[in-house]
Amino acid sequence: RPIPNDEIEDFYRGVNAQLEATIRENDIVSLPDYELSMRLASEAESAAQPAPHMRPPRLIGNTGEQGTFVLTAGNPTAGPEDAYDDFNFAAASWTLSAHEGRPGHEMQFAALVEQGVSLARLLYAFNSVNVEGWALYAEAEMLPYEPIEGQFIAQQFRLLRAARAFLDPMLNLGLITREEAGRILREEALFSPGMVKQELDRYTFRMPGQAGSYYYGYRKLIDLRIETEVALGEDFEEKAFNDFLLSQGIIPLELMAQAVREEFIPSQRSGQ
Repeated sequence: RPIPNDEIEDFYRGVNAQLEATIRENDIVSLPDYELSMRLASEAESAAQPAPHMRPPRLIGNTGEQGTFVLTAGNPTAGPEDAYDDFNFAAASWTLSAHEGRPGHEMQFAALVEQGVSLARLLYAFNSVNVEGWALYAEAEMLPYEPIEGQFIAQQFRLLRAARAFLDPMLNLGLITREEAGRILREEALFSPGMVKQELDRYTFRMPGQAGSYYYGYRKLIDLRIETEVALGEDFEEKAFNDFLLSQGIIPLELMAQAVREEFIPSQRSGQ
C-alpha cells in the first residue's frame, strides 16, 4: 500500500538508518559523520519533479551545506490517467534510498565538498555516466541486504534502466514508436501508465539522451570492480575500492578506470 504523505519522511528516515547500519557492519564504504538531510517536497516541487531526488549542495564556496534527499508523493496535478505511486510504497523505499541517499548520490556530493576535489573536476567533468552509474552501482551494493520485497523492486528498477538504454536512443532515431516503447515499459517492465508516460516524456523532450547513462555507467563500474577483484585477489577490500571511487570525483569512467589501474591496484597489493 502507498505510504501516507504525512508518514513518508519518518518512514524513509527509518529505512536510511537501517541502510547505514548495514554499510557500517559490512564495511561497504566510509560514511559521513553527520545525519542525512531529508525533507518532503512541496506540492509545487512534486508537480515539477514527481520522483524523489537528491538536491546537490553548493559545490563552489560551500560553507557547510549538504545535499538534501527530497521525497515526493507523486504529481499532485496529475489526472487519473497520469497519476502513479511507483515510488511512495514501502518496497520501493530501499533501492530509492540507496540511489539518492547513502551510499548513492548524497555521498558523491559529500565527497566533492569534503575532500577538496579540484574546481576543474567540479566545473567541467560532470557527466551522467559517472553520476548515475555510481548511484545504480550503490543500489547493487545494498541489494543483498534488503528485505525480499525491496530486492524485487530493486531488480525491477534495474530492468527499467536496462530498458532506458535502448528505448531512449531508438525513440530519438525513429527506430521504435512511442506506443511500442510504452507497451514494453507497461507489459515487460510492469510500470504503471502514469510512470510510463513520464518516462517516455523524459526520453523524447525533457532529457533526451540522458536516460541510457544509468545502465551504461553501472556496467562500466561493475566491470571495473570485477577487474580489480581479479587483479588483487585476497588483497581486495570493498570499502577501500568504493572510497577510492568517490575520492576521484565525477570524472569520466575511462579516467576513473585509469586511476584504479595506475594508483589504486598498485597501492593495495600486499607489502605495498
